[in-house]
Amino acid sequence: MITALYNLKLISGGTIAKGKAVLIKGSHINAIIDETSIPADAEKKDLNGAYLAPGFIDLQIYGSGGKLFAGKPEVSALKRMEDDLLNQGTTGFFATIGTNTNEIVEAGIAAAKEYRANARGNFWGVHLEGPYLNVAKKGAHPAELIKKATLAEVKSWVEQADGVITMITIAPELQDQDVIDYLHAQGIIISSGHSNATYEQGKGFLNKPIPAVTHLFNAMPQMHHREPGYIPAIFEEKPYSSIVADGNHVDWPMIRLAKRELGDKLFLITDAVTAATEGAYQHRLEGNKYVMPDGTLSGSSLTMLKAVQNCVEHVGIELAEAVNMATLYPAELAGKKTKGRIKAGFDADLIIFNAQFQTLATILQGNYLTPTT
Repeated sequence: MITALYNLKLISGGTIAKGKAVLIKGSHINAIIDETSIPADAEKKDLNGAYLAPGFIDLQIYGSGGKLFAGKPEVSALKRMEDDLLNQGTTGFFATIGTNTNEIVEAGIAAAKEYRANARGNFWGVHLEGPYLNVAKKGAHPAELIKKATLAEVKSWVEQADGVITMITIAPELQDQDVIDYLHAQGIIISSGHSNATYEQGKGFLNKPIPAVTHLFNAMPQMHHREPGYIPAIFEEKPYSSIVADGNHVDWPMIRLAKRELGDKLFLITDAVTAATEGAYQHRLEGNKYVMPDGTLSGSSLTMLKAVQNCVEHVGIELAEAVNMATLYPAELAGKKTKGRIKAGFDADLIIFNAQFQTLATILQGNYLTPTT
């Protein structure tokens, strides 16, 4: 059976098109055709003029709905995160664990492996943000748990994970080259974050082989006219760089600057957490952001759709390009060659939303899901 989605505004690859229909067969996009050419035997779904975009991809999120996977890494927390994200139109995510004890990290690996077999399809693995960071740029990460990586420990975690560790944020300037080489050889995305790298150090490791930067501008040395620091190296080398577009982590003019410099390498993450009262990360909602007990900014309350909306309304990025930042560019970094576009042969992972930036439905692997409250 072919399903035809029509009467829509199609967002993909940086453009918005009208008068098109998207044909879905099984879990894949079969074709994009003119509305006038919909096959007679197709099941037709009228989207009533709503936007149809690729499903969002969030490569850094810690928890949802009162269950902080990063603090209490249980299967139930992954289940809650996956369900909530599907309600929001996010069809791919990396569950993230910040700097923590070995016990928490290894419990997270075990829970992710257990959940992987029964996941609905948008859980793509674990992003370890730490513990191999630079304490000088610790942010909300506990200084006493930050450490230098050893090859033996890294190998142990990777072998335990059996492929479930998909990304790791480290401070590269403090790590031995054999650790970086090992992670790269394993196909794990290495991202530089919570780093105090100099301009020269950044020029030495960005894209050599480190392909990504975690939450641009946050937890890194800032630019100075006599000591340029790490950020100009990022702008010159142009690795994939994530940014938290909530107006708290980064002000809007700085996102505009980053977009001008990095173009199609700047992508959105939520860096979202949820309220927690135990463990190393006791997040408290303050306005529209989360803080630690001492007031340190610790996470966002963003959804990916809200991040897209912010980029449009506050940064001045065109809607189709803001969608690319939430779909195509993170898909490219994650090596997901059939995600992030609405194109024949690509996976039918889609979001339907209206002009008020409300999620109307999510399509995951061809299955039509209506958000629940």
